[in-house]
Amino acid sequence: MAKVPLTVIGAELLRQELHTLKTVERQQVIQAIAEARAQGDLSENAEYDAAKERQSFIEGRIAELESKIANAQIIDPKLLDAEGRCVFGATVELQDTSTEDVLTFQIVGDDEADIKLGKISISSPIARALIGKYAGDLAEVQAPAGIKEYEILDVKYI
Repeated sequence: MAKVPLTVIGAELLRQELHTLKTVERQQVIQAIAEARAQGDLSENAEYDAAKERQSFIEGRIAELESKIANAQIIDPKLLDAEGRCVFGATVELQDTSTEDVLTFQIVGDDEADIKLGKISISSPIARALIGKYAGDLAEVQAPAGIKEYEILDVKYI
């Protein structure tokens, strides 16, 4: 499996989710299955079916997280020395050239992306357009509404 790029914070969040699934969620679903079994006939027991489905989801997510963590390439943005270039983990301040809006994004792994928190996936069109560019450069992004142009105002490694 290919390496999965993650920031230090993103890797810690995945570890916390894995820990919660193994220690809390798994135990709760085992208890729910036991309670549903105690009700008798399993062939028409909706609680049993729901608990088994939940158990399947939890076990699948545990396997997925273990694989991602095992294959993680953890990158600490504070330790980067990319000489002002946009790279994975960088926080980039942009200005939309048509609206003059200023936006700030951190380029992160697919699993940590959250636009509400200003974190965009490395595989997103905007991140792909920014990678390798410096402050003062223009980046053209193919958006659903057409091509958008952004000026890179600042690149930070925080």
